[in-house]
Amino acid sequence: MENFYLPGATTIGIRCSNGVVLASEKRLTFGRGIQSKSVKKVFKITENIGIAFAGLVSDFQVLKDTIGAYLNLYKLDEKKDISIAAAAKQTSSLLYTRRIFPFYTNTIMGGIDASGPRIYALDAIGSVIEDEYATTGSGSELAVGVLESEYTPKMTVEDGKRLAIRAIQSAAQRDPTSGEGIDLLVIQKAKVEELTAAIK
Repeated sequence: MENFYLPGATTIGIRCSNGVVLASEKRLTFGRGIQSKSVKKVFKITENIGIAFAGLVSDFQVLKDTIGAYLNLYKLDEKKDISIAAAAKQTSSLLYTRRIFPFYTNTIMGGIDASGPRIYALDAIGSVIEDEYATTGSGSELAVGVLESEYTPKMTVEDGKRLAIRAIQSAAQRDPTSGEGIDLLVIQKAKVEELTAAIK
């Protein structure tokens, strides 16, 4: 009951052999009510980096805009794209500076650079962990079972899209704060796709 008034979510990041998949469902709840059925929680930040959130919408919208500004300033100053590792570290540093009054959001960052596809999970105070896949939000405990049983490092982004959809659908069947459809961001070299899928 302690998190009764915090919004839920099921948000996922998957590292594939040829790119990354970020995905989240669209429902926003507050208490026992559904406040919106079309909240966007997955965003393209640069041409090779995306970010996905679970938490308070106002907080992750501010964080998304702030990180986007940092990464675009880096490109203007350095005349090149920032690496995924450096972008995750920059996000971690920003979150850590707010640790006394944190953003109420958990973050998954993913993208592709010269080192290949990368996925990072960050908590509200800046801990950063690189992994093959990550999930956060109220439905994460349900989604992670699907990811653990079906993930393989050799899967393509097409496989990753199907896995992300199955994991979120599985979570939405039991987590009342997750639902209403799925937003996906697929990042490959020189190609970024924003897609939607239904929750069956």
